[in-house]
This record gives sequence, structure tokens and C-alpha cells, in this order.
Amino acid sequence: MSYLVLARKWRPQTFHDLTGQDHVALTLKNAIESGRVAHAFLFTGARGVGKTSSARILAKTLNCANGPTTEPCNVCPACIEITDGKSVDVMEIDGASNNGVDEIRELRDNVKYLPSNSRYKIFIIDEVHMLSNSAFNALLKTLEEPPPHIKFIFATTEPHKVPITILSRCQRFDFKRISVSMIAGRLRFILDQEKIIMSDAALAMIARKGDGSMRDALSALDQVLAFCGDNVDDADVVAILGVVDRAMLLSAANMIFDRDTAGLVSIVAKVEECGCNMRHFCHEMIDVMRSLLLIKTLPTASSLLDISDREYEEGKALAAKTDAQAVQRCISILLKTDSEMAHSSFVKLLMEMAMIKMATLSPALPLSELLDRLKALESMPPSTPMASDSPPPVYAAARKEAVPHAVSVPPKVSMPPVVVLPEAKPQVVSGSRDWPGFVAYVKSRKPMLATKLETGKPIQSDGNTLQIGYVRGSLELSLLQEADYRQHLTDLSVGYYGHAMDIKIVPLSQDSSDVPMSIAEKKTVDRAVKDEALKNAVDSHPFVKTALEVFGGEIVAYKDRQ
Repeated sequence: MSYLVLARKWRPQTFHDLTGQDHVALTLKNAIESGRVAHAFLFTGARGVGKTSSARILAKTLNCANGPTTEPCNVCPACIEITDGKSVDVMEIDGASNNGVDEIRELRDNVKYLPSNSRYKIFIIDEVHMLSNSAFNALLKTLEEPPPHIKFIFATTEPHKVPITILSRCQRFDFKRISVSMIAGRLRFILDQEKIIMSDAALAMIARKGDGSMRDALSALDQVLAFCGDNVDDADVVAILGVVDRAMLLSAANMIFDRDTAGLVSIVAKVEECGCNMRHFCHEMIDVMRSLLLIKTLPTASSLLDISDREYEEGKALAAKTDAQAVQRCISILLKTDSEMAHSSFVKLLMEMAMIKMATLSPALPLSELLDRLKALESMPPSTPMASDSPPPVYAAARKEAVPHAVSVPPKVSMPPVVVLPEAKPQVVSGSRDWPGFVAYVKSRKPMLATKLETGKPIQSDGNTLQIGYVRGSLELSLLQEADYRQHLTDLSVGYYGHAMDIKIVPLSQDSSDVPMSIAEKKTVDRAVKDEALKNAVDSHPFVKTALEVFGGEIVAYKDRQ
């Protein structure tokens, strides 16, 4: 015996069964009661929200043996034939596969014939936007002035692709996305009828998986039941659908506000283990933070949030632990992380960084408090460490040279001391002509060759022989051992040393620690020493310490002003 999926078994058969589309059902029922039924309808909306089901229900209400009626009986031959898709007077046409002008011409020829055994002959064209322009043009005149026994019902997910000439001849009904609570209520009714046990939390996960589509939610429910049977466990729902448990999301939000970085990293690891898409987890976290923000700022947030009453109460308890500004900063971090994930291969790393950053955010100080601290700084006496009674030596020396004796020096101005690092002493080339001087000489004439010399280590320089070592297997070693390069070096040695040097390029082992450093290595060491001195000087500076304390900031980079 073939199995009938839940989406077909529990398809709405009356307007009363239609979930989340009360505005459509009420309008159509009023039109039937008042006898103002149009000859053409256009049903638009997302997938799985009830467009085709509403078209069938409308066809049954018009052709029911007890009708026209607002609710079909579903027991008369006309209703049963329409439900089973066997009615010769209600024809469902797939616009995607019958989109040519020939099919529409055939439809137009059938319009003039009376229905066989029903009140109306009804044409339901699904995905009508797939018809070609020629097909639409062939339908125009018939659609505008059809015979009285003809009704057209069009359904589409993309109404913007339907020509305006067609739209103007139809009554348009826009179907809404169905809320999570409504989907969950309908699923609960179906489960009760099927005698299946499932928790509200698992049901909410399936409803959220539907993303506003009742058909998608029923398909997900079918998948879960195929895996679990009649007794569904919450963990099984998470595993089979690859969704994120709502409890895990709320736990992650709790850890963010409790500054539990270790717990947050473990949650990211669990998300990866269960096979959930990391970007989907980021979207769910954004939705949780949005809910907290609305709960924190709006008294009527419950009517704006698509969550259950239990989740709303949990959100209220969580929102009480933080403020709206902290939630806004978390949302900004998550939004930036989501955009970075779209172009990165390290999505787990990005999610971990975002979690840690949200958990370690410094509290934001109110603007009024910052202004009060600045005023307190300005009112400090000059004798405090914030300012110096005498200008820095470098400024004093410059002022002494620039101001003539006849001109009086202006009074001293209190200003913060400047951190001045000792400059490295320049290397003076001796008369014997050393290795750095030779490299500088080569750089002034052949810069590319000098770059290769800077990575070499001077092993021997005795006035007649110049021996340069390179790591075995390096590119510089293979290049400088070529005859052309050695000839260039020999010619340049004549210009610097006054005579041709015997230049030897020799290989070195990786662990040759007794060999002198190359110029490039010495530059790296000198730069590291200078950067460390700059960092220590800045970190110990009283002005920097006070600024960090006042603004609650942190030093992210060190840069030498010179």
C-alpha cells in the first residue's frame, strides 16, 4: 500500500482548515455570500502557504452540490472529484510545462463549451508567471470577457513577472508567510490525530525549519517521523534536520553576558559536531539578539516576535541581565561576522572570534560620564603627572636655535612629555672599506643585486678575498653562483675597493650559528629592539595610562612618530 505524505493527507479541504490566511478566506466567503465572485483570481505568495489549496477549495465551493456555499460539503460527487483531481470541469494546468502559445490556444477553444456536470468550468493555472509573452497575449481577450460559466484562478510565487495587462484583469490575493506559532499549532493538531508523541520544543524546531511554509514544515515532520517513528526525541530532531537547538542558542546568549569564553568555544564545537551550518548558527544568534533587543526596548514585543510564550518568558529573563546598548553591539559583531563568512573558508574560526569578542566587550561608558572625566582632566593642576613644567629636550633645543637673542622667549606652555627613542648610531665606513659599505655602494648602482647581497653573510673579507655565504638550496645562492652575477660583483668591487676582489659564493648549512649575521637579519633585530623600546616607553607613560583609564580603551598598535 502506497504511503500518502502528510502534506497531501492533511491538505486543507475547507476555508476553516486554511492556516494563517484568514484575510483571503474571509474575502472569498463574503464574495460567495454576496454573489460577487469575480471571473479571474490571482493568488500570490511564498511556496507552501496555501495558494493551490485555496484554489481547489474555491472551486469546490462554487461547484458543490449544496452551493455556491462558503464551506464545501466534501461528500458530494463534485467535491470528491475535485479533491481527487479527477474533475473534468476543474482543470489544473502547470504553467511551467504548458507555457507555449499552442496550449493557451487550446484552452481558449475549450472555454466556449459548457461544463459537463458542474456549475462552472474552472481553470487553475499554477506558476502562471512561467507562461511566455505570446501565451499571455493569447489569453488576454478571453480573460477579460470570458463566458459566464468560466472562472480562472492563477497562482504564482513571482507576481512581478506577470504582465500588467494580466494583473489588471484579475482580483489579486496576497498570501502571507505563516507564523511559527500557527505552524506549530497545526502540526500539533496533526500529531494528535496521528497519535504521535513529540515535545513542544521539538515541534517549535520543525515549525521554524518550515520558514513560513506549511508544506515545508510538514515535509520536515515527515522526515523526522521516518527517522524516529511514533516517539520523537528532541536530540533526534536536531540530528536529522541539522537545526540549532533553541536551548543551545539561549545558553550561548547567557554565556556571552556571563563572559564565559570557554563555554562559548565549546558551543561552537558542538554546532560543528552536529553538522549544522555555521552561518545558519550565526543567523540564529542574530535572531536571538534581535528578540532580546525588542524585549528590552518595546513593551509590546510579544506581538512582534515570532516565538512561543515559553521562549518569550525565557527571553525576558535573559534580557534582564544586560542593557540594550550591549545587545546592539553584539548584533553589529554578528552581522559583520556573517558578511565575512560569505567569503571565508575559516567559518568556525570567525564564529569563535565573534563569540569571544562579544563576551569580552568592555562596558560602554555614558557620554555624560566621559565629559565629566574630561572636565576633571582639564581642571588638574600643572604639577600633576599629566603635564610637564618644562618642554621636552628636543623642543627646547630646537627653540634655542630658532629664536634670536634679541627676541624674548615666550612663557613656557604645559604640555605632555614626548617619548623620544635613542636613534641608532650610523655606521661609518672606515678607510679599509667594510662589507656594509660595499652593499650600500652596490645598492646605489644595482638595487636588485644589493637586495640579494643583504641576505648573504660575510664569512671572509681580507682585502683581496670576499667570501659570502648563503643557505644551501636558496634562490640567492643559485643566482649569485652564475658567471654573469659574479662578473657584476667583481666589476663593482673594483669601483669600491680600488681593485678586483676574489669573490666566492659558498653554501651554508641551516644551523651555521657561528657565522656573522646578514644585513637583513641585523635590520630585523634592530627593528625588534626599537619596537620593544617604543612599546615599553608608551606603556609606562603617565599620559597614556591616564587616557586608557579615562576612556576605558586599549592600545591596539604602536607607531613611531618619526
